[in-house]
Order: sequence, then C-alpha cells, then structure tokens
Amino acid sequence: MALEPEEERKLWERCTSPGGDIEAREELIIAYRPLVFWIAGKIHVTDPELKQDLVQEGMLALIRAVDKFEPEREYKFSTFAYHKIHGQMINLLERSEKRAPVPVPDEWLNCDEDEDSGDDDWLDASSAVSRLQGREAEVVSALFFEGKDPKDIAAEKKLDVSHVYRLRRSAIARIRGWLGLEGV
Repeated sequence: MALEPEEERKLWERCTSPGGDIEAREELIIAYRPLVFWIAGKIHVTDPELKQDLVQEGMLALIRAVDKFEPEREYKFSTFAYHKIHGQMINLLERSEKRAPVPVPDEWLNCDEDEDSGDDDWLDASSAVSRLQGREAEVVSALFFEGKDPKDIAAEKKLDVSHVYRLRRSAIARIRGWLGLEGV
C-alpha cells in the first residue's frame, strides 16, 4: 500500500505526537512492509529458512526504524529505513556465518607429535598472521589468540560487529593468499 505524501506526513505527525498514535505507527509499518521483502529479494541466499530469517530481521529493523525516525529532520523515511533494514539483514548473514568453521587444511589439525611436517605449516601460518597490519591484525589477534568474542571486540574497538567479521574475512583471505591456499 503506497502512501500519498500528505497522508504519510499526517501519519508521522500522529505517530510522533506526545503519547504516539499506535494505529498510525501500525499503518506506517504495514505501508513500508514491501520494502523489507524487496530488500530480502535483492540478497542472494540459497537456504529458504535463511531467507525467512532475513525477512524477520528486516521486519524488526523496519519497526525500530519507524520508532526512531525523526520526520522533523526532513529525511525521506524510505532511505532511512532502507539502510536500517539492509544493515540488519547483513548483520544476520554475518552472525550466521559465525556458526560455520573457518576452513583450514586438514594437516594443520594433525596433532601427531611423531611427525614434524605439521610444524612447518604452523610456522608459515604464524608468520603470515604476524604480517597483518592495522585493524586486521588487532581483530585476528583478539579472535584467535586471545579467544575474544566478536561482539566484545566490536565494543572495545567501537566498531560494528559486522565490520569485525569483514576484517576477519579479509585477513583470512590475505593469509590464505600468502600461504598459497587460495584454491584449497
């Protein structure tokens, strides 16, 4: 249901008035619900359950966007909501990625003390990690050597948790490249 500009303005007035009009809030949420489905459709996900989760996260973000929007700032709500919804969906993808293990070669997991071949691989990986710089180095060190949670790192470094995941992903890709493991 597309809103006429004047109708939307009146809904925002009612929604943001002292005490807030619940019905106006619900009308705004319903009117912008198609935006959630449109954004979810633009994100390529093969798992149907994850697609449903994206829509659910998007709806939560839409509700929060309606509650936090300040019409007096004269921004378009659709732009404000788009960024909130899209960001929430990307954060969900980042969180779901956390459940998947970081791929490493099987020989790195070999704990047989009679073999020395694994030591060279470990030294190569260790030296590759030490080549990282800046935020990538800080994040990888905190995640893998200090055992910190990404949320804690994000809070300490005043970063969005999705940025911590991006730094981790780019650092791992860089290390894999240095070790010649791009295709492994």
